[in-house]
Amino acid sequence: MARERPTKAPKRKKPRGHNATKTLSSRDQIKKKKTRKISNPNFIPLGKNQTLVAEEKKRRKDEKMAEDGGESDALLSTSPAAEQLRFFLHCYQTGTKTKLSPLELDVYSDSCVVELTEGVDQNVDYFSDHVKESFGTSWKEILCEGKLSEGVVNAGSPALLVISTSALRTLELLRGLKPFTRECRPVKLFAKHMKVEEQATLLKGRVNIACGTPSRIKKLIDMEALSLSCLQVVVLDMQKDAKAFSLFTLPQVRTEFWDLYKSHLEQKVLQGDSRICFYGAVSKKEIKKALQPVEH
Repeated sequence: MARERPTKAPKRKKPRGHNATKTLSSRDQIKKKKTRKISNPNFIPLGKNQTLVAEEKKRRKDEKMAEDGGESDALLSTSPAAEQLRFFLHCYQTGTKTKLSPLELDVYSDSCVVELTEGVDQNVDYFSDHVKESFGTSWKEILCEGKLSEGVVNAGSPALLVISTSALRTLELLRGLKPFTRECRPVKLFAKHMKVEEQATLLKGRVNIACGTPSRIKKLIDMEALSLSCLQVVVLDMQKDAKAFSLFTLPQVRTEFWDLYKSHLEQKVLQGDSRICFYGAVSKKEIKKALQPVEH
């Protein structure tokens, strides 16, 4: 007996009207979405509007600058000596986590710091001019004299000591001192690519200028290779690095600097033999905080 063939179900027609979009291919759906974004000028994407965020940041920055008098940084060394000294002593107590007594504070005088002329940029190009100013009319005799004098000018005893945060910054500052270094070879005192024994050998001759980082300077003084007997000016480079850290704020360097200052520089400053010279811009916020009246 022959088998019956199964009857085929009739084909359904594709729906029309508002349900037609359900059968669109994925490519057609993407195309339609893109067309919708382009054709609708009022379309707002999800998430934060980056334009509004940028405008808000700019507004806050402008407000902050207005509070600071239009600038976020200031040249501290052009301020009166009394203000510079208050800033230094505030950073000293903060950095060493100590509180100086009124008697200890009174030992410091305004003559401990150098006041530089206003209106001249404090960068590498003008560094030599500012150094001349800090030494006065006798700068050439002090910074360019190349002879040793027993009991007066000892070996390895610079008149100018420049302290910075890094080896790279040290080289930049030395480049700004070329008017002096043509006649007197300075010494570079940092650890990067230089052995301490090599630096000690260089310090056996006449040295007028020494420039380096706190840790290596202290090490050479402890070794008695570097002498402070002729030291007149200590330049503290306040230049900020790429992360906005400076000599007083970069954690490890800050600790090394205050160790150097307390162990070797403080007595020179208190006795009036050496003076401190700030070089470069300092945050106005930090200056304002340091100059606030002390609450008893």
